[in-house]
Amino acid sequence: MKQLLILHAGQTEAGHTYALAQSARIGAAALADEVATVMLPALQADLPDLLAAQGLLLVTPEKFGYMAGALKDFFDRTFYPAQGRIAGLPYALVVVGGNDGSGAVLAVERIARGYPLKAIAEPLVVKGAPTETQLQQACELGEAMAGGIAMGIF
Repeated sequence: MKQLLILHAGQTEAGHTYALAQSARIGAAALADEVATVMLPALQADLPDLLAAQGLLLVTPEKFGYMAGALKDFFDRTFYPAQGRIAGLPYALVVVGGNDGSGAVLAVERIARGYPLKAIAEPLVVKGAPTETQLQQACELGEAMAGGIAMGIF
């Protein structure tokens, strides 16, 4: 079965980052018969998780104008071993920004080009606590990613 990997880099399951990741997971579940969804903290994910995925959804808080260290750690641990094995893997990004989120977006996009991953949507940037509309957007993003994986359009 095809797989969507959702990585979240929040510190707790009570935070905004986790809530957005969970919303994306709920959206992806609409295609559970065709695409398995695996949601993991970035610190627990490893190379086999990445290699098993046909799509990657990254959800990170903005920390000091950058992505969370947990997500950077995931990239550091998987970058060289993944070289030549995941080129073109579709990904999307959700950033929970304390500022404007642009630093985190730029940092992730720069690293994604190095893998190279393929962006399939504009980053969803949420400033502060997510609204119901933003939670719904994350849900729709998860469903769209799962749908694209199921149909093989990415």
